[in-house]
Amino acid sequence: MAQATTHAVGKRKTSIARVWLKPGKGDVVINKRELGDYMLRPTARMIINQPFELTGTSGKYDVIVNVIGGGLSGQAEAIRHGITRALSVIDADFRLVLKRAGLITRDSRKKERKLPGQPSSRARFQFSKR
Repeated sequence: MAQATTHAVGKRKTSIARVWLKPGKGDVVINKRELGDYMLRPTARMIINQPFELTGTSGKYDVIVNVIGGGLSGQAEAIRHGITRALSVIDADFRLVLKRAGLITRDSRKKERKLPGQPSSRARFQFSKR
């Protein structure tokens, strides 16, 4: 019989992470690569492990992730969002802890679009009187 696997989707900016959690020894595989090989920055690894540390489940679940879009920082936060959603499905008691830490709510901030006739969304060309 197969072990119970929990699936969730996390998003941040333009990154989308599909996350599967199953009971195991704490291995994290992102796009068929180990966590240390894919996320080189220690802060990105810390962000990914944050839901496990808050709920006290470090090393209890194996994580398999497919992530696309965005940069490494946005991908790390999308993975964290997906792990948080999966943990809240596994145990309803985790939801309150994760909600207080602000991890359940999706961070909806995205890059503001560039305006026509301007160099970027907020910047303007220098004004010249003559």
